[in-house]
Amino acid sequence: MPGPATGAPLQPRIAASDGFPAIPAAGMNPHQRALLALLKTEYETQPAGAAFAEGTREAWCADFVSWVYMKIGLPFDNPNSGSWRIPGVATLEDYFRGAGTFHSPGNGFTPKLGDVVMYDTTESRIWHQHTNIVLSVRDGQLTTIGGNQHGRITITTYTLTDPRLGIRGFGRRIHNPA
Repeated sequence: MPGPATGAPLQPRIAASDGFPAIPAAGMNPHQRALLALLKTEYETQPAGAAFAEGTREAWCADFVSWVYMKIGLPFDNPNSGSWRIPGVATLEDYFRGAGTFHSPGNGFTPKLGDVVMYDTTESRIWHQHTNIVLSVRDGQLTTIGGNQHGRITITTYTLTDPRLGIRGFGRRIHNPA
């Protein structure tokens, strides 16, 4: 799905009928392959948000990210509770900073499949405080998948440098030398 030009509205893939994007498997490690398979399944089945939050009814973007990583065998360790579930974007950022794997935008870091993108509450005019998972970066276009986007799991492609996004940073959970 081509991304919009800066200033154009985002075009999320809201319905599973839009199809999950084809992402080449070459160079993926086992965690990335497991991540991609799980994300495709969740996108196609569209479970309710409480399924990712241990039954809690809340904004569930960070719950979705936490649940996905727990399911592929890379659970988070919430710095406040010790739980695999990190229900808040600020705590998710704290986790990545504490692990030394938080990367601010514009420092030469290129996000890869499986990286977690976090948006700033004051800078983002689109997402506000939000998080999702990077599917790909190609030709300056960032494609992500996230929960609690229009109340669903959606895939969105946009220009990586679009200032409306207010990207606060990226967290790397899956390490891959490729």
